[in-house]
Amino acid sequence: MALKLKTPPASEPVTLTEAKLHCRVEVNTDDTLITALITAAREYCEGFQRRAYITQTWELWLDRWPRKGYIMIPRPPLISVDSIYYYDVDDVDVEFTDYFWDTKNEPGWVILTYGSSWPTETLRPANGLCITFKAGYGNAAAVPQKIKQAILLLVGHWYENREAVAITGAVPKDIPKSVDALLWLDRNF
Repeated sequence: MALKLKTPPASEPVTLTEAKLHCRVEVNTDDTLITALITAAREYCEGFQRRAYITQTWELWLDRWPRKGYIMIPRPPLISVDSIYYYDVDDVDVEFTDYFWDTKNEPGWVILTYGSSWPTETLRPANGLCITFKAGYGNAAAVPQKIKQAILLLVGHWYENREAVAITGAVPKDIPKSVDALLWLDRNF
């Protein structure tokens, strides 16, 4: 299984203004740095939770047909499934259309339509099945506040501590425990 980001989010869940306010920064000299920290914090949080925040398009590549009549789609919440293509042993792509998607469950699912089954064609040896889907909460306003708070805490931590580990007294200071505590609440397994 391979998961590939096709279209990244068009915006971030946290704005530069919100991050500067959180970090108590009143000048514009560090705007580029803070903007980069926002993106890095979002990527860290999305990776930790195995979720998508702002609408983004992904490709899920599988090596074989599912054994059951459904496929769980990673990176919830699922918005839609754009297409399913499979590639036969001659590397010819064929669109598969006998499915629907379920956005009510987390993670979302692709489910065969009633009476349908997966094709019987032999797939190419690797990455024979591609599911293109959209995932995320939508826009920044729809992202849960606890996720935004975790991003802000991480941006603030990285802004104040520019090295991999900051030494405070004799105790190494790593990622704040409050970030992980907020993110564990809705982590996707």
